[in-house]
Amino acid sequence: MKVLKFGGTSVGSAQRMKEVANLIADGERKIVVLSAMSGTTNTLVEISDYLYKKNPEGANEIINKLEAQYRRHINELYNTQEYKEKGLELIKSHFDYIRSYTKDLFTLFEEKVILAQGELISTAMMNYYLQECGVKSVLLPALEYMRTDKNAEPDLTYIKEKLQVQLDLYPDADIYITQGYICRNAYGEIDNLQRGGSDYTASLVGAAIKASEIQIWTDIDGMHNNDPRVVDKTSPVRQLHFEEAAELAYFGAKILHPTCVQPAKYANIPVRLLNTMDPSAPGTLISNDTEKGRIKAVAAKDNITAIKIKSSRMLLAYGFLRKVFEIFESYQTSIDMICTSEVGVSVSIDNVKHLNEILDDLKKYGTVTVDRNMCIICVVGDLEWENVGFEARALDAMRDIPVRMISYGGSNYNISFLIRECDKRAALQALSDKLFNE
Repeated sequence: MKVLKFGGTSVGSAQRMKEVANLIADGERKIVVLSAMSGTTNTLVEISDYLYKKNPEGANEIINKLEAQYRRHINELYNTQEYKEKGLELIKSHFDYIRSYTKDLFTLFEEKVILAQGELISTAMMNYYLQECGVKSVLLPALEYMRTDKNAEPDLTYIKEKLQVQLDLYPDADIYITQGYICRNAYGEIDNLQRGGSDYTASLVGAAIKASEIQIWTDIDGMHNNDPRVVDKTSPVRQLHFEEAAELAYFGAKILHPTCVQPAKYANIPVRLLNTMDPSAPGTLISNDTEKGRIKAVAAKDNITAIKIKSSRMLLAYGFLRKVFEIFESYQTSIDMICTSEVGVSVSIDNVKHLNEILDDLKKYGTVTVDRNMCIICVVGDLEWENVGFEARALDAMRDIPVRMISYGGSNYNISFLIRECDKRAALQALSDKLFNE
């Protein structure tokens, strides 16, 4: 059985929902994970913001607008009076429930309950539409099986056991519709998966049922070998290793959250990225298989700050790096890149919330300099050190670009260059020409 996930834009209107229904109703049994309709979660956050500020009138105004929008979706989605009435009753019950929170104390717990309504509504709407079309479709309530533990990490054993219980209730169903993103925490309260959202749900569900494939459907044509908004002559990447996909996702390819594929990776289940706008396209397959000797793609990460600590005390001294790293740890600031020499260490960060405090503490150990408005360019592929020549080709492409730092050897799948943001376009184009178009 396959697991298919559709994001908010894929179910963002009645017409898009109908297109998704046509895609999934092909006679094969599957589990379909849906996000909230696009824009809904942001609006629910806005409603929550009014309630935090003890402004129920402002909240009710936004609630009424959103409900009216959903009523229009219902009228466009269903063809029969029976299902239009079911849909309108569904919308009324959810929005009356949201309104009930305008009367009482509002905390983070209530906000998470309100945020869950988007997925609960979209999945119920889709389930009704499939049933109207004569498809054997049932709802699998995510809140009955998706749970995190006391560390806010998915409870994999619980998910597997409880999901199977839900599936066993409906052995004759063709399509199981479930909610992405939402879950319960270790205390039974409504919560969410935070990182990766609905992609994470699909990966966890796929691992739990040992799916044959997990499909992530978006309105983007898979991963490209470079950023098509910046570089000429890009092309889709058809196959990636999980590690390559994680590198690309972390360094700027926004199509997939790095953590969301981990359950699929460990369960050895391939993940395919597909385009709802072009369903016949092969998309990008992510698996544990490596295409030997190939560079796959280039990605960029903006808003990077480089920090250099130079100290003669570092020479032959043990414990120096530990002291430096403990400063970043104390301010909960992660490091992207690191390069060391006998008398200095350079690091890059993307979170500058505590930059001034970090710099003050670092000055206890040496002379500190800062470079702002930097960018990390990441070249991804089969880059094991035995593969002769790949790093030379990447370096040759960067010969006219001033490079602040280079990271090579920390991973078998990437070489990273730290450059100025103003040089990003030229660097991406040069790498694309040298690595993919020669």
